[in-house]
Amino acid sequence: MIELALSFAFSCFGVALLFNLWRIVSAPGVPDRVLALDTMVINMIALLVLYGIRQGTGVNFEAALLFAMTGFVSTVAYCKFMLRGYIIE
Repeated sequence: MIELALSFAFSCFGVALLFNLWRIVSAPGVPDRVLALDTMVINMIALLVLYGIRQGTGVNFEAALLFAMTGFVSTVAYCKFMLRGYIIE
């Protein structure tokens, strides 16, 4: 039963990634693209965690944590750049 649930979750997050990619390409403004990219990072984290559950290893959870920290910092930096025009004061 867990394999069926994992397969369903993989397919749902895969479709969500495709929708995010479509939104990045066809978004009317830069803030929409930043939001789509941040959502894409969250979906990739979910896929890494699901893959770790399927494989039964803890390495993927550490990779997901690193990916989450990098995605958070990049989103904050890009938003700060959009608001002020520079990142480092």
